[in-house]
Amino acid sequence: MSEEPVAVVGIGQTRHAAARRDVSLAGLVREAAARALEDAQLAWADVDAVVIGKAPDFFEGVMMPELYLADALGAVGKPMLRVHTAGSVGGSTALVAADLVAARVHRTVLTAAFEKQSESNAMWALSLPVPFQQPLLAGAGGFFAPHVRAYIRRTGAPPGIGALVAYKDRRNALRNPYAHLHEDGLTLERVRSSPMLWDPIRYSETCPSSDGACAMVLTDRAGAARAPHPPAWLHGGAMRSEPTLFAGKDFVSPRAGRDCAADVYRQAGVTDPRREIDVAELYVPFSWYEPMWLENLGFAAEGEGWKLVESGATALDGDLPVNPSGGVLSSNPIGASGMLRFAEAALQVRGQAGEHQIEGARRALGHAYGGGSQFFAMWLVGAEPPAT
Repeated sequence: MSEEPVAVVGIGQTRHAAARRDVSLAGLVREAAARALEDAQLAWADVDAVVIGKAPDFFEGVMMPELYLADALGAVGKPMLRVHTAGSVGGSTALVAADLVAARVHRTVLTAAFEKQSESNAMWALSLPVPFQQPLLAGAGGFFAPHVRAYIRRTGAPPGIGALVAYKDRRNALRNPYAHLHEDGLTLERVRSSPMLWDPIRYSETCPSSDGACAMVLTDRAGAARAPHPPAWLHGGAMRSEPTLFAGKDFVSPRAGRDCAADVYRQAGVTDPRREIDVAELYVPFSWYEPMWLENLGFAAEGEGWKLVESGATALDGDLPVNPSGGVLSSNPIGASGMLRFAEAALQVRGQAGEHQIEGARRALGHAYGGGSQFFAMWLVGAEPPAT
């Protein structure tokens, strides 16, 4: 029996900020979920199951929030699942929800992902003590900076590429009313001269710590027919993982990422992603990861990703816009960051991305990764239903 086509008919997100002290964690998640239901013009009673996800509990110091979120999300008496795959969890959570619809287990599923980083300190939570990690290796930037240096050595990329990405994404964020960072006076020179944090990653090339949440309503073909707005259709979705550390691991272009993208393209019938995908929302927490992922995902040949950035191809008016929402560099509620990438891809093909809409977008990729380049989740959505 073939799978049920899966449609995204409702999308909601919160305003992202360094600290959302106006709401509790439950209130934050409910804010996004209520907006997704409003977009779909559905009520809590129309939802058959709820799938939630967030990053590690020690990012907030709140253990197992799913125990009390059932009430806030209208899930009392319904199936509720929690997914956890580190920073990629927002994407993985959406894919688990999609699988429940595709397998005809449930007809309409609400999925939500969230993070309230202001209630703890994710940087120090990510700084493992000796002997498990060298001293002075603080936060995620301390882990990823050596891999950026390896990319630069491998490809000969000029030193200003990271600044170009950061400037582009922060400028894109000015068009996104939900983005955490709105830096109206930002210039490329200010990015280039911002303090060095983890060589070669500068302050302005680094993602912020954000509070925020994202939610989507996924449904079957009959649900999509009743939707008040055009749906986004799932054409391909996949997850892959590999250990954080093993002999021979390629941190510049992880095998799990390449395999995950290849599976998504196979499902969607994509043979030339550069030409057949209109827009991509990539998980770029540090600016140098844009050219690295462009190569890992097959948009550029090995060693050529930075040339796409330098040419302007990934700008809003380029032939492969990347992160029109402003991306993770502009809003980073870690547990929700992957789902935000998936949701932005869906918004683009629905034609509902507002001022950062890419005109004529018909196919979009949402991408997430987490851990030490350990977990990958991606989906490709389209404006038309998949061929059956």
